[in-house]
Amino acid sequence: MRYVIWALRLLVFVLVLLFALNNTGPVDVTFYADYVLHQVPLIVVMLVTFIVGALFALLLILPSALRRRREASRLRRELEKMRQQANKVLGDAPKAQTPAPEVVAPLAPM
Repeated sequence: MRYVIWALRLLVFVLVLLFALNNTGPVDVTFYADYVLHQVPLIVVMLVTFIVGALFALLLILPSALRRRREASRLRRELEKMRQQANKVLGDAPKAQTPAPEVVAPLAPM
């Protein structure tokens, strides 16, 4: 399965690389207030657009990820507290004698 995933990654990389190499022509990029960048390679424009989109996506995901991390931390603390309480209750109860292994399964004669 690991090899299939790596083969798919390689295939996607090659397809993206071929797409990028076919789109290297110069383009004019117009911003607000009539500010224009002339003759910028299209691949650079696509790369910058992808990076800006990825950063916006990370900024949108960040609050919920932090909230989940905080909740998981709270649940771990609560679980540890419950384990300590259970150990305290079980520690007060008399311990049952566990039989020796030889009693449960006698050793075979030599």
